[in-house]
Amino acid sequence: MGKQKQVTIIQYPKCSTCRAAVKSLQSKGYEVISRDIVNDTPTAKELKELVARSGLELKKFFNTSGEVYKELNLKDKLAAMSEDEKYALLAAHGMLIKRPIVTDGSKITVGYKEEQYEQAWNNGKG
Repeated sequence: MGKQKQVTIIQYPKCSTCRAAVKSLQSKGYEVISRDIVNDTPTAKELKELVARSGLELKKFFNTSGEVYKELNLKDKLAAMSEDEKYALLAAHGMLIKRPIVTDGSKITVGYKEEQYEQAWNNGKG
């Protein structure tokens, strides 16, 4: 047994889904470094790297069920925005970012479903 592997979770501490994700990761043997999505929101540059590494479309990083998304009427506006505008928007509003985002520096998951974590994060014990 090596030392525990580390992952960083970008999350909103009051979010029950995020808390469940942390528990899941810890139960899989990870040391979890928590980063507050509101107080320490990823920059546009960081988000670009996360999206690129995740292999997901940028729109998957939007919290479409959140209040900010609805308040800004993004359902209607996103299609017309440039990619840079979308990144700027996410970087300006932590609550717009779909959470939690988990990364070990290479692999990335967005959101939390236990089945997804079983596949992606099942080898935390080194």
